[in-house]
Amino acid sequence: MNVLFYFVIVVHVIVCLFLIGVVLIQQGRSADLAGAFGGQGSQTAFGPRAAANVLTRLTTWSAIIFMLTSLGLTVLYVRGNRSRSVLEGTKPAPASAPAKSGK
Repeated sequence: MNVLFYFVIVVHVIVCLFLIGVVLIQQGRSADLAGAFGGQGSQTAFGPRAAANVLTRLTTWSAIIFMLTSLGLTVLYVRGNRSRSVLEGTKPAPASAPAKSGK
């Protein structure tokens, strides 16, 4: 169980870095020079639409994997941790009497 937890952490970190990279690579809509003058053409390697589709799909799948590894890490942590409550093992606060009126 411990090895699986660390494996999912490694996958999670790799997916996080990949997701950050893919999001930073993407351009906004009409972000090139032709878009500034109203042109629809683009001088990208994949064409104006193909690169956007590839990057959009990569972003979508990496976000899905990120969410699944996040949920998986939560489940593995709860199963591996013996205590079920955050407050388990703490001392209760001392009980105090209500304030007395001056009358």
